[in-house]
Amino acid sequence: MRTLYNILFPLFFWLSAPFYFLKMWRRGDWRANFGQRFGRFSARVKHAVTNRHVIWFHAVSVGEVNLCVQLIRTLEPRAPNLKVVVSTTTSTGMEELRRRLPGHIEKVYYPIDLAGVTSRSLRVIHPEVVVIVEAEIWPNFLWKARARRIPVFLVNARLSERSFRGYRRFGFLFRSLFASFAGVGAQSPRDAERLVQLGCRPEAVRVFGSLKFDASQVEERRLLDVRALLRQLGVPDAAPVLLGGSTHPGEEGILADIFQRLRQRIPDLFLVLVPRHFERGREVGRELETRGLRFMYRREMTRQTSLPKRSLDALVVNTTGELKYFYEEATVIFVGKSLTVPGGQNPIEPGALGKAMVFGPNMQNFAAIAAAFVAADAAVQVEDAAGLEPAIAALLNDESRRRTLGERALRVVKENTGALEQTVQMIIDALPHDETFVAPLARPD
Repeated sequence: MRTLYNILFPLFFWLSAPFYFLKMWRRGDWRANFGQRFGRFSARVKHAVTNRHVIWFHAVSVGEVNLCVQLIRTLEPRAPNLKVVVSTTTSTGMEELRRRLPGHIEKVYYPIDLAGVTSRSLRVIHPEVVVIVEAEIWPNFLWKARARRIPVFLVNARLSERSFRGYRRFGFLFRSLFASFAGVGAQSPRDAERLVQLGCRPEAVRVFGSLKFDASQVEERRLLDVRALLRQLGVPDAAPVLLGGSTHPGEEGILADIFQRLRQRIPDLFLVLVPRHFERGREVGRELETRGLRFMYRREMTRQTSLPKRSLDALVVNTTGELKYFYEEATVIFVGKSLTVPGGQNPIEPGALGKAMVFGPNMQNFAAIAAAFVAADAAVQVEDAAGLEPAIAALLNDESRRRTLGERALRVVKENTGALEQTVQMIIDALPHDETFVAPLARPD
């Protein structure tokens, strides 16, 4: 089976390479450290990991990076002699890592899953532990890690119905890989059950809940004053703000149409659209242009921008890492990828900020989390696009209802924290229990 994979994957990779590189080009900054994707590391990186006890964290993109940052911050004081290496797949993820983690933590790109590439990467980094955030399963990487007797942990693991079906269909390939995990932190009992069915050893799987609840509670230095930014655009402090967060194709047009109709009743209403992929900014802008809406791109703004009061109707946020700050100033939030396509985006961040939020029927990627908010009457879930406008209108016109939803959402978040500490302890327990790895006070008596 391994031989077949190593014949088919390179063929698939090189056939899809034009699309892969086009996507990288659209996101920008793709040339920097490009060789790392093929296991080619600079002398500086090699020197940084030489003769060190290395723990390797992997986060696919921005969402997983946020969790990695919190894991590293919690683990480092308890295992101060470990050298932390963290990898990501995307340039946007790398930008976040560089912005949020100090220089002594090594940031690299995750290797493409070619046999020679993964061997070379593991030989250079030579980790003693690998921690993969969420379900990022690449066969060659896991085969090579197992051959080197490197314990691999899968944390904050969740499986959508689609992913579960896919892994089960190719069980002949993935079953042994799931069985090789030294420890798995599942988000829910349902996820744990599916992981065991896919081959994970029952004794290795534990239900910790979602790390995203804990990550949302961490206070960080404010990097953007959104209220001041909105004032630059002429938006009065008291003006209500409708925000579409992590939106996907089709949703921006729906929100723009709703916004235009609601503006007839709420003249000061302002629209902020934050597409899930910032490179779609121009596409989102065209949706607004066709409707005659006046807008600006976030990237085009500077502190010197001075615009007449109420000169604009909307702002398109075509940057990364700023969504949370816009959430803080929103009156009503629509959680994207929940209306036009399956999946859903993370509702925890707006919940942790005590904001009134609405999402559509497609929250498969956050099914248990969305259900917890809805069950506590802490969020509004609509059945379709037709139900979105009355739901948003009702919230915009009812401050008391918004406040109640926000308070309940914040309560849901606080009641579900604890996964971060349990996940770190699982990793700590796998390390040799001496001062070379773990600080003497890290473990309870």
